[in-house]
Amino acid sequence: MGRGRAKAKQTKVARDLKYRTFEPDLEDLQRELHGESGDPIPDQYADLADKFEGPAAS
Repeated sequence: MGRGRAKAKQTKVARDLKYRTFEPDLEDLQRELHGESGDPIPDQYADLADKFEGPAAS
């Protein structure tokens, strides 16, 4: 009992995702994939950035 409402909601979400049209920001995606975010690394994580990416990351 109660499965009908959950299934209806899942069906609604699935249809929305299937038929939704959107324009992706390809330039933003390219910047993200190439690591050119431009966001500075917070000071509290700078030591981790140096450890995993080397000193050029900060």
